[in-house]
Amino acid sequence: MKPKTPLYDSHLKCGGAMVSFAGYLLPVQYPTGIIAEHLAVRNAAGLFDVSHMGEIILGGQDALNNLNYLMTNDFTSMKDGQVRYSLMCCDNGGCIDDVLVYRFHQNRYMIVVNASNRTKDLEWITKYRSGDVRILDISDSTAQIALQGPRSKDIMLRLVPENLLPHKYYHFLYDIDLKGINALISQTGYTGEFGYEIYTSNADAPKLWDMLLQTGKDEGLIPCGLGARDTLRLEAAMPLYGHEMDENITPLETGLNFGVKMNKDDFIGKKAMQEKGEPNIERVGLKITGRGIARERQDVYSNNRKTGYTTSGTHSPFLKYPIAMALLEKGSAPIGSKVEIDVRGKRIEAEVIQMPFYKPEIHNQKK
Repeated sequence: MKPKTPLYDSHLKCGGAMVSFAGYLLPVQYPTGIIAEHLAVRNAAGLFDVSHMGEIILGGQDALNNLNYLMTNDFTSMKDGQVRYSLMCCDNGGCIDDVLVYRFHQNRYMIVVNASNRTKDLEWITKYRSGDVRILDISDSTAQIALQGPRSKDIMLRLVPENLLPHKYYHFLYDIDLKGINALISQTGYTGEFGYEIYTSNADAPKLWDMLLQTGKDEGLIPCGLGARDTLRLEAAMPLYGHEMDENITPLETGLNFGVKMNKDDFIGKKAMQEKGEPNIERVGLKITGRGIARERQDVYSNNRKTGYTTSGTHSPFLKYPIAMALLEKGSAPIGSKVEIDVRGKRIEAEVIQMPFYKPEIHNQKK
């Protein structure tokens, strides 16, 4: 039997269609359906169970030094209450995982890792530990609920005063009393919309889930599953581990340069990336103009020559046309150029377009 998150019974009560994902039983959708859930997040708010994600605490006098060696980003200038995105790389420069790092204070950090990589990440962090550092995996006792969408703040303000909400993107507050529930509230998300990710104990998760749904009901809040989570992140051109990156693809090759600080003294994978030099592949966005939908690992042709492959693809519920991301030979298909994608033996036309596909500040003006 697959492990369940502490919200398993809550999903069944809401009519969730449960599937196996990253080793857990999670809802792929609810009776409302993926499109309705997707559009609820774009226009109002959606609630996601992301308790399958892993949380690892790094503490001690040498926690910062360990972080800076393990991760591609630089955490030296990080302030208390900040969140920072980073990659954790192999010796060859490929990606072990992409993570979020939360700083509580200079000697205590939380690393949020992808569920499918939790064991691998923990082993890697432990392998390279040095000095005074304590590593604690709190994943099995920690639940995470994501409240995403333009009405998220209005919903939260019914539960806590404004000064107890993080005021900036990639910032968090902790030990917040959320109507009797102790919580960490982070202004982060994986949907391309404004929203929060809320961490609490397993025991309090069902109560928090019900309280949020009830509080946000008249604001249009509905529960959302894995299906909508994937279509939302793809519209926002957010990479997914195992698709846009893996242990053979460096973060520089998939357009995640902002999370790599090559001017740091050293980090695992830096030498390999330096030796590779300028990347010869790049991640691009595709708008499907032909008939069909591209999925992952489908060959892409430019001028009748194979130049790469798709990494993710779907029909965009908000934009109302199929989109995909692809890794192509660098410079082979600039913005505006036409390519073809081999979809089950048939080539369909696509256009290379700017990413992200969806930007709330632009598209919200058109609603």
